[in-house]
Amino acid sequence: MKKHFLKFFAGAAVIGLTGLTASCSSDDTSTDDVDPLPETERWFTVAGAIMDETPGNGNGGTVIYSVAKENVQDPNYEIDVFNNGFQVRSQRTARLQSSVDGSTMFNIAYGGNIGGQFSKYMVNGGDDFEQVGGVVNISQYAGESPRWVKLFDGDKTGAAVSVSSPIVHTKTVGEGDDAEEVYDYTRGTATIVTLDMEEVLISNNNSFEIPLSEEEESQGYYIFRLDTPVLNAAGDKLIIGTWMGKTDPATGERDTNQYERLGSRAVVVDYPSLENPTVITSSVGFGDTSGYRSFNSFLSEDGNIYQATQRDPNGSHILRINQDNEYDDSYVFSLDDALGVTNSYIESWRYVGNGIAYVMYTHDGAAASNFNEGNQQSFLARVDLNSRTADVVDLPYEPDMYFFQYQGFVVDGDKVYVTVSPVGKDGNIYILDNLTGEVTKGAKLINEPGNHFIGIF
Repeated sequence: MKKHFLKFFAGAAVIGLTGLTASCSSDDTSTDDVDPLPETERWFTVAGAIMDETPGNGNGGTVIYSVAKENVQDPNYEIDVFNNGFQVRSQRTARLQSSVDGSTMFNIAYGGNIGGQFSKYMVNGGDDFEQVGGVVNISQYAGESPRWVKLFDGDKTGAAVSVSSPIVHTKTVGEGDDAEEVYDYTRGTATIVTLDMEEVLISNNNSFEIPLSEEEESQGYYIFRLDTPVLNAAGDKLIIGTWMGKTDPATGERDTNQYERLGSRAVVVDYPSLENPTVITSSVGFGDTSGYRSFNSFLSEDGNIYQATQRDPNGSHILRINQDNEYDDSYVFSLDDALGVTNSYIESWRYVGNGIAYVMYTHDGAAASNFNEGNQQSFLARVDLNSRTADVVDLPYEPDMYFFQYQGFVVDGDKVYVTVSPVGKDGNIYILDNLTGEVTKGAKLINEPGNHFIGIF
């Protein structure tokens, strides 16, 4: 098959907010003898991230390729996404989502002159991805590098969030010759945009500041980033993860020293109006709740939301938010304690049902990566949220196993599908039984130097 790499130009026209309905096909898509899909099955789309000058950074763009279930499950079947795949719109690593049934891919381009553009593709197998509707540009609201996920509402809605660069505010103290400007607080402007993923258009947006308490703000604390919104059980609130920052009040510059971390935070807004923001605080976790490039909060069958922490001084925790939209501090789940490690860091995770989740993580003492200084070996654990236990999944781990940018898990009945491959090396799809924990090797993934796989959808 020939590659389908889109060429992006700085002068390319940008389609506006109205979400044009004219159909746009993918770039000379080819079926290349892709067999039709049986009605009882679904496509599985593998995503790979291309390096630019640094192995493993994925900043050269993203390619996708789709195969049928029988091929995904066959360890003798080879998938060469980097040579045969379709490159989705994105200057850097694309931010991908898929419909539950795998028939549709959604993407918001990340970075550059096309950053913030939302696209929808029908999955036809192989490298055949047919663009549906227009390209919706949300960059004027959420910037060129928005964070977004789909809401679990039947593939109807996506939500993108951002915070503008924080501004340091001062106030005048004293009068006359004794007057001086001193530090007051730091805030950015938060923006939420919801997308109608069926009609391919913006459905709502709202912007606001998010103040913390007067005491916290006087010490320099502020919300640096928003990410991974999730809809509550009642469908009337969005819970949005946060990444906290701190200004040094003495200098007005970002505080780069170690400082006391506040309890983990989330922002709650009314839905669908996106109004009335409030901040809730956990006294169990002290890390950020923003995740990175995938879902970080999930609504469980018990009506509660489970949310992971990152950069937690006591290692990552999984927190619980109850149906009153408040943190339930009676629920304590330390990944360090569950796995017997120190300073665990949840890189990506997925709730799969019946209290079970799969967690990609690293920790103190993990092997140092060979491809990029500062990166560490990643692992995968099967987690029971009810018993608050965790077990490492039996996989062929290597120092260059890197899940930090991982985005896509497929949950198909009782089976969970993940891509497992070190940076720049071949790997496999693995099928996990979420009832028994059994692990089965699936199709082989053909890699290229410096590239890595970021999920299956």
